[in-house]
Amino acid sequence: MNFTKTTEQASKYQHLEKMSVNELLQNINNEDKTVPLAVEKALPQIEKLVTQIVAKMKQGGRLFYIGAGTSGRLGVVDASECPPTFGVSFDTVIGLIAGGDEAIRRAVENAEDDAEQAWIDLESCLITNKDVVVGIAASGTTPYVIGGLEKCNKNNIVTGCITCNEGSPLSKVAGFPIEVVVGPEFVTGSSRMKAGTAQKLVLNMLSTATMIQLGKVKGNKMVDMQLSNDKLVDRGIKMIMEEIPVTYEIGGILLKKYGSVRNAILNYKT
Repeated sequence: MNFTKTTEQASKYQHLEKMSVNELLQNINNEDKTVPLAVEKALPQIEKLVTQIVAKMKQGGRLFYIGAGTSGRLGVVDASECPPTFGVSFDTVIGLIAGGDEAIRRAVENAEDDAEQAWIDLESCLITNKDVVVGIAASGTTPYVIGGLEKCNKNNIVTGCITCNEGSPLSKVAGFPIEVVVGPEFVTGSSRMKAGTAQKLVLNMLSTATMIQLGKVKGNKMVDMQLSNDKLVDRGIKMIMEEIPVTYEIGGILLKKYGSVRNAILNYKT
């Protein structure tokens, strides 16, 4: 079967340069509306991968994202947001991008074409079979990502992927593939658009559902969040006040003493 990169097929919109600003925005928005529906179709696949991640992390494992370009940056963003949001250590969820940290801000030539480098990057993080590795690639053809998952499979490491094409080479390599088929982009081949949005939505689901399953949320509150600025401290105090009968001032004292919303609530004595 011939594999077709649907994200790179020609857009139904032609002569974009002739559209008014209003027409451009309306049409982009119309395309964006289709993305959540595409994600919805992939929910069974997402559930299977979340279940694997939770099981491994309960055993002390970690979650790795590997990707190139936009896909790699999205993985790095999701990983970097887990510590402040859920209070986990910075080596619990790790985002690796082809070309290293330099590639977060600017493209590194040919980095995504190196099929060996992802495993080198994973080994530098002391990867083990307790961990889970999720490859992210809109087209599903990125050598950096495919090569990384192939090596993981050989080392009995659970693998998943997020791609926007059905039946891609990456999906065939991943043990738990997630395929969110968004179709051609508004600007042909610009996978930072619908494909990027789809990947971001799935990453939100993977990390958030996992952390909730691991007990990092109470009710719907981020009780383990890092108190890294005044806004978050204020939010933390108000969370405490919702759970126990104290004033704002006392809530602040408890938060400062115990270091987190969870600990302040658990240690409060009437």
